[in-house]
Amino acid sequence: MNILETIKIAFRSIRANLLRTVLTLLIISVGIACLVGILTAIDTILYNLSSNFNRIGANAFNIYPGLSDMRSNSRGRQRKQAEEISFKQAMDFKERFSYAGSEVSVNVFGTRSATIKYQSEKTNPTIRVVGIDENYLDVSAYEIEVGRNFSEVEVNAGHKKVILANGVIKLLFDEKPETAVGKIISIGSNKYKVVGVCKSKGSSMDSSGENRVFIPLINAKMVYGKSDTNYNIVGAVSNSLEMDDAVSAAIGSMRNIRRLKASEENDFHIRKSDGILETLKGMTTELRLITIVIAFLTLLSASIGLMNIMLVSVTERTKEIGVRKALGATRSNVLFQFLTEAVVICLLGGFVGILLGIFFGLAVAQLVEGSFELPINWMILGIVVCIFVGVASGLYPALKASRLDPIESLRYE
Repeated sequence: MNILETIKIAFRSIRANLLRTVLTLLIISVGIACLVGILTAIDTILYNLSSNFNRIGANAFNIYPGLSDMRSNSRGRQRKQAEEISFKQAMDFKERFSYAGSEVSVNVFGTRSATIKYQSEKTNPTIRVVGIDENYLDVSAYEIEVGRNFSEVEVNAGHKKVILANGVIKLLFDEKPETAVGKIISIGSNKYKVVGVCKSKGSSMDSSGENRVFIPLINAKMVYGKSDTNYNIVGAVSNSLEMDDAVSAAIGSMRNIRRLKASEENDFHIRKSDGILETLKGMTTELRLITIVIAFLTLLSASIGLMNIMLVSVTERTKEIGVRKALGATRSNVLFQFLTEAVVICLLGGFVGILLGIFFGLAVAQLVEGSFELPINWMILGIVVCIFVGVASGLYPALKASRLDPIESLRYE
């Protein structure tokens, strides 16, 4: 008996017990739908969150001065604040760091208490002035809403141009960013031309991020720079999964720039911005495990129902089994026939469940306005689980059928 003929017989048997089979099939479908649907929804949400976090800087790392060792005659070694990252060191790192797909920005805080004026309007002395380069907006949480970013020429030449955060627009331009571009504002005693306005970060972000203005890095160095000014370095990778490799490369470059010996510890600190995303990934891992457990419990009840159907089927078809054995069917033929029927029922339920799961995942993607990808991995997992459940549920009934005595089976009424 070939496989195709075995499958045809399995479908005939399913049609003969259609109602019982459909009920079991539906239970299997629910279990597989839970498994595939929820796992697909989790992946969709996580991908969407990852994309959003990347846009707000979760794929970035910052380099700060750390602690360095100093010798003390009385207490051996002590720790002190390391030297600031100088302008030259920061620019050297920007030039040398060449991790694939990465981008580096250098910025500096000019002052945290500036007063911004436009005509008769002015802000309180609580505005932060930040000197940035042409890459800063790409690696930070800011996006241009109106106007443009600084060009590399404007940054290197120290032009008196400025980009305003959304909080300053609310204070000076009556919440109309399009009216600000091209205007001349005063930052202290210096006048700057507005070339761009940043989008609002939303109410979830702190107000200090909105109450800022950005000027070209070299201009900030000339106006606010001192001998001990620290320059901030921000690196960003295109894929947050490559963060650890990029940080390792950054450590090597920074050690060379700071001229640290092999025996010396790092006198700088690197802080990654993907902590929240990593926490979410950990939470979704636990959620995946819970989902799998729930799905398997559902499938367990389905497998019990399927085993019951197969046992009833063996009893109802005892005479048929006797006829087959009398015509030359071996025990393995009968065993394979009943296993095939159990697996076919599970696969039918699995295909229905996979379709329901895909639609569920697609609905979640539409709800969160994220992208949807066909969950090939979870579909394969669903099919494998169905085959396993079919074999596990059908094995005992199939063994029972294969061990029936053909003489007694033919006499069964």
